[in-house]
Amino acid sequence: MAQKIDRTQMHEVPAVQIVEPFAKVNYWDMPNGGGRMILAFIKMDVTREGAKMGIAIDGSGSMEDLFGKKPLSAFIPAPPNHVRPAAQAMSTYLAKKSADGKVAIIYWATGPGGKDIQMLGDLTAEEAGKFTFDPPAHYGTGTQLLPALQYFTDGQQRRDLFDAPWGMYVFITDGAIEDLEAVKQYCTQMAKDIDAGRRNDLKLVIIGLGNQVDREQMDELDDLETGTEVDLWDTKLASEMKDLSEIFAEVVEEGTILVPGDGIIKDNQGNIIIDYRDTGLPGILEFTLPPSSKSFHLEVAGNTSSQPLP
Repeated sequence: MAQKIDRTQMHEVPAVQIVEPFAKVNYWDMPNGGGRMILAFIKMDVTREGAKMGIAIDGSGSMEDLFGKKPLSAFIPAPPNHVRPAAQAMSTYLAKKSADGKVAIIYWATGPGGKDIQMLGDLTAEEAGKFTFDPPAHYGTGTQLLPALQYFTDGQQRRDLFDAPWGMYVFITDGAIEDLEAVKQYCTQMAKDIDAGRRNDLKLVIIGLGNQVDREQMDELDDLETGTEVDLWDTKLASEMKDLSEIFAEVVEEGTILVPGDGIIKDNQGNIIIDYRDTGLPGILEFTLPPSSKSFHLEVAGNTSSQPLP
């Protein structure tokens, strides 16, 4: 490939347009008609040796309806807790991916100004599947992400997570993040520490719920420029997720070969763009299409997947 893909310049193909076997597809139109560069992640069930897992659920006041408000009287039944089944499913899934079989769970954006966290504990998959996920003790009056991020990553409160060979921490929110600039500064330094070998690698995922999510903020995190090759954040909308494995879309290790001796990428004219039959089909595909291409095609194991592009 003549030019390496600049991932910070890329746009994401909407999740509703993604076809199997892809988990995520990004594209970038090079200047002066140089071509349309593609970065595609193939969906796979990822397990990392020594991994630690955590999940942080928004506990700010805007989440009260989702947790189920208290009934006004004994004669009016309590509304359902919509957080419970989703949190049980996500926590159970993450616990099974953790080296110690547990997932660290907290509520974030609780208390005055949304600056507090409420620790729920480290649960096994069985425990997480039965956990009630009752409303926070004190709903937050703001939405501050940094305290939750530090809980999982700074080594002050959870040295075990800091020392883990690798970690994944998932943050769920329904609104805007009020301390975004502080979060970006913290993450930039963390990426530099990872790049310099001063700390182990990790992945951060933020999942937006509902219509009040600030997608612009999510994009800022997803495209965060840290001056390194470390890609800390992946962001998703819950409404667009097809299955839980999508949170691992960007976790495939560079150079992972999924199908030995097979795989061809063609453009929408049927021209071969890249042939993997000698090297094997990797989990991350990087290639350049002709300018303004509206699709590409993956041929593997006798099947063809046609991926449309905006």
